[in-house]
Amino acid sequence: MSTDPHKTHVIVFANEKGGTGKSTTAVHVAIALAARGHRVSALDLDHRQRTMGRYFDNRAATIARVGHTLPMPRHMTHDGESLARFTEQLDELSAAADFLVIDTPGRDDRFARMAAARADTLVTPMNDSFVDFDLIGQVDPITYKVTRPSFYAELIWDARKARAKADGSTIDWVVLRNRLQHIEARNMRRVSEALDQLAKRVGFRIIPGLGERVIYRELFPNGLTMIDSRDFGEMGLSHVAARQELREMMSGLGLPEPALPLFA
Repeated sequence: MSTDPHKTHVIVFANEKGGTGKSTTAVHVAIALAARGHRVSALDLDHRQRTMGRYFDNRAATIARVGHTLPMPRHMTHDGESLARFTEQLDELSAAADFLVIDTPGRDDRFARMAAARADTLVTPMNDSFVDFDLIGQVDPITYKVTRPSFYAELIWDARKARAKADGSTIDWVVLRNRLQHIEARNMRRVSEALDQLAKRVGFRIIPGLGERVIYRELFPNGLTMIDSRDFGEMGLSHVAARQELREMMSGLGLPEPALPLFA
């Protein structure tokens, strides 16, 4: 369980660019924690796409159809407008929860900023390209050296300072490298070097995330994840590799819990 039984650990997935696997990763983290026996809640702040909310709706339908229990977080979707509703949902979902996982829109959003300020762990998924890197930093087009942090990195920096001043807490900012490819080795090396430079300047950690695999898209209609391997048939080599990626990602997040097996 969480190190403090009276405090919910808030994990916020935030990236102002879409297409980074943010919602898929958030769902997998929430269900992985629930599978370990933690009390988990989830809040979808993207009322337009509602990917996390629909994922859990699909999962609930699968549970009803197959007739046996799967790990399932409590979840809600915000309306994108009401501050009172936002506060009410945070309070309700945090009650008696070890972890609250929040998925934010892939755009600038005031509720996403408010959620980031409340995070204990802030996860920014990105694809392995300078298009995505541009969200957090800018590089020289000739040398590929980091020239300055971006507006978004400065926004997170300010949120961390405000949080430390407000209650003395720290926000653990994690940049998650999703969809790593084994091609374009030169570009990957340049992105990696730029991330290392920027991490030292603005203070985030870098961990590997989930790969680009068809299985993640195939699991969505049934609301299943790689943790539910017994419920989607025989596993191939890509499934085994994906499960290992998930294990490594959960370990890299360094969440406040005992070292328990993720799944059999």
